[in-house]
This record gives sequence, C-alpha cells and structure tokens, in this order.
Amino acid sequence: MSEPRRPPESETGDTAAPPRRIRSYVRREGRMTDGQRSALDELWPRYGIDVPQAPLDLAAIFGRMAPRVFEIGFGNGDHLLSRAAAEPQHDFIGVEVHRPGCGRVMMQASKLGLSNLRVASFDAVEVLRDWIPAGALAEVVIYFPDPWHKSRHNKRRLVQPHFMPLITRALAGGGLLRMATDWAPYARHMLDVVRGVPELENLAPNGGYAPRAETRPKTRFEARGERLGHEVYDLLLRRR
Repeated sequence: MSEPRRPPESETGDTAAPPRRIRSYVRREGRMTDGQRSALDELWPRYGIDVPQAPLDLAAIFGRMAPRVFEIGFGNGDHLLSRAAAEPQHDFIGVEVHRPGCGRVMMQASKLGLSNLRVASFDAVEVLRDWIPAGALAEVVIYFPDPWHKSRHNKRRLVQPHFMPLITRALAGGGLLRMATDWAPYARHMLDVVRGVPELENLAPNGGYAPRAETRPKTRFEARGERLGHEVYDLLLRRR
C-alpha cells in the first residue's frame, strides 16, 4: 500500500514554511509479513481511513451512531482488537504510524468479522487536530507511548501540555482519557501534565495513579517491563 495521500496545499499564496514540529515517533517500518502486506493492499478499503479533505463524518464511516474509542499508537493491536471484539456497541479508531501493525490489525479484524474498527496510519497529532470533529470521542487511549528515556529526547514525548487541548477538544463531556506507562519518570511527567488541565478530572481516589483497567490486556511491552522490574502506572481521567 502506498503512503496515504495528503490533501492538497492551501492556495492562499502564502509560501512561508510552517515551523517544524518535533514528532513523538520515528517511523521504522520493520519486517512486514506477507499476510500483513496483503492485508494492507486488500483490506485497506474496508478498514483504512485516508487523509480527508474535511473533518471525518464518523457516522458515515461506521454506518451508525455509537460511542467512539480512539487509540493512539496501538502497536500490534492486542488492546484494540480485544476491545473491538468484546464491545460491539462501541466503534474503535486506531492510529499507528508503523504499517506492519496496521496490517496485522486489519488481518485479525477480518478473521474476527469485526465491523466496528477502523485504522489510520498517520501522525496522531494531526489526526486529532484535523480529522476528528470536536466532542466526537467517548474515550482516548494512550498505552505505553515511547518514553524517550534520554533527557535530551524528553521533548519528543507525546504527552505534553500543548498536546492536551487536542484531547480535551475531541472528547465529549464525560469522556475518558486512559494512559499507561512502565517508565516511572514518564509517569510522573504525565501526572504533572494532566494536573495542569482543568478540563480533566483525575478519577483515582487520591488524584494519582489508577488501578489497571480491566479492559487492558497485558501487552508484550508491559510483560517486558515487568521482567525488567518496572512498575506499570495507569491514569484515568474524565472530561468535565
């Protein structure tokens, strides 16, 4: 599958280059199996979302009105697939820049006969900013984002104060934000960031970290972190 096409440039006559944004990821394609490649080629029309010219009409995409869950960086898709299969009353949108993971999710979704799941292989910041209508999401999920361990790379972390308005804009009132990491410094950073967002209410009893969500299967990242002796930190917040 070719890279999703971007919409045409605005014809405003302004030729000034926009400031370069620091991205929270590096696109590493990795090894792609024949099945994943076939899924990208054959199943994209069914499960894929291309760059739109205007904010998405999610009711048209899914063919119904339903609560929508938006997962950023779903990796190999275990959480996304398990919840889409267990919660047919919800619609799920997964965003992942690494195409082998997208191919795997579409391949498994087809095997399971899922109709409530869609995938975008694009920058989640731009998807939230430009594709998702305001108040369209019931839940945003960010599990085990790249912690960018080195201090000089901390600026690349996805969860930053300037990112939170995109989430609060996209969440409906009462919508949930779920996050988890196994890197303690990043967990503290996440907690500091969300404490500065008045639109979000921390649902943990002490205003800190929440119990592990029952809907979250143990991913390979979590298992690896546990083997290394890392504690997993969950956050659960609600849009006021």
